[in-house]
Amino acid sequence: MATTERITSRSNPLVGRLRRLAQGNTAYREAGEVWLEGEHLCAAARASRRPVQLAVLDDTADADPALRSLAAAAARVVSLPSALFRAISALESPGHIGFVLSLPAPAPIDAHAASVVLDRVQDSGNVGSILRSAAAFGVRQVLALGGTAALWSPKVLRAGMGAHFALRLVEGLDEEALEQLAVPLVATDSHAARSLDDAAIPRPCAWVFGHEGQGVSASLRTRCALALRIAQPGGEESLNVAAAAAVCLYEAVRRGGATQ
Repeated sequence: MATTERITSRSNPLVGRLRRLAQGNTAYREAGEVWLEGEHLCAAARASRRPVQLAVLDDTADADPALRSLAAAAARVVSLPSALFRAISALESPGHIGFVLSLPAPAPIDAHAASVVLDRVQDSGNVGSILRSAAAFGVRQVLALGGTAALWSPKVLRAGMGAHFALRLVEGLDEEALEQLAVPLVATDSHAARSLDDAAIPRPCAWVFGHEGQGVSASLRTRCALALRIAQPGGEESLNVAAAAAVCLYEAVRRGGATQ
């Protein structure tokens, strides 16, 4: 394990850098690095064998053998007073440990992969939940169109619970980029004529989940080979987009068709 450095000043440049990463939704894009906070996310990153540039511990973690062992993966280890760690964190209950990783290089689209396409899904919790479902149900590629919540933002990372490290993530795409896919697009639409229950689901395919209020855009809808609705006998107009994604991806797995 690297020698632990002690930092106590709020004016230290590293403290400002960490605060921007932890509290800014898109700061990672300019910085080229990502902030992970909390034992679960840091453990997921370590399990993925991603290089860890920096581990940050507060006074509590500094005395915790398990967290110190987790921090041993980092090239550099810094200890902060708990009050200073709280000033960096965007969480009500700070996570006691944080990692800084390099932002993964942009990945090319895998034309043949079972995929999820996010069309302007704006809520960070929804996006993270969909990533978590995608990883759980064996979909390995997520393509985010412009207007979708930033995939590596702290809020999406927390909601994803480590799913990021099991997925090929490509963001900032326009609709034309989807022409690279060799798999059919399948949209969810609460008004579609065909039901998920009885439709033949292509294997593999790219599931398209749209904006929370507007759904899949009309132009993207025309690119889809199929549109399906989820039966809702309770009478609600539509499901939350993250719930709809979980239902669709589970149904594909149940029929043996989520992955290629």
